[in-house]
Amino acid sequence: MSKQYVLNYVSPIGEIEIQGTNEAVYSIMFSDRDVPVTRIKEDARPQVLEECASQLDEYFKGERHEFTFSYAFEGTDFQQRVWNALMTVGYGETSAYKDIALAIGNEKAIRAVGSANGKNKLSIVIPCHRIIGSNQKLTGYAGGLWRKEWLLQHEKRFQR
Repeated sequence: MSKQYVLNYVSPIGEIEIQGTNEAVYSIMFSDRDVPVTRIKEDARPQVLEECASQLDEYFKGERHEFTFSYAFEGTDFQQRVWNALMTVGYGETSAYKDIALAIGNEKAIRAVGSANGKNKLSIVIPCHRIIGSNQKLTGYAGGLWRKEWLLQHEKRFQR
C-alpha cells in the first residue's frame, strides 16, 4: 500500500482535510477543527494533494466548475454506480435521490442511494451536495446542511 498523506485546506466554509497518496486523492472531508492541522511538511506534500487544494481554491473563487486532479474512490459496486451517477449532475444544478436511483436502473433504491451518498469521501468533487429531496428540500449532508446550502448558492452564483 502506498504511503498516505494529509493536507489541510482552509475553505470559506471550514477546514477541509485532503487525504491521498503520491498517485491520487482518496478523501476530501470537512474537519470542523478550530485550528488547522498540517501533518506533512510543505516540501513533502505530494503534487496531487497540492493540485487538489489549488483546484478547490479555484472552485471557491467561482473559477472552476470541474475537477481534473487524480482521485480514486473505493466502495461497493452499488456505491460506485451511485457516485458515478452523481458526477452527471451539473455544476449549479440539483437532482433528487429518486432521479439517481432511476439513473442507476433501480428506482426502488432511493434510501440506498441516500446511504451511498452519505458514504462519499470526495466531498464537492463527487457532488453529493447537489442531491436534494423529491420535495425540493435539502436533506442530509455529512458536512452539515448549512454547508450544503452554501455550496448550492455558491454554484448558482457562478453558474455559466
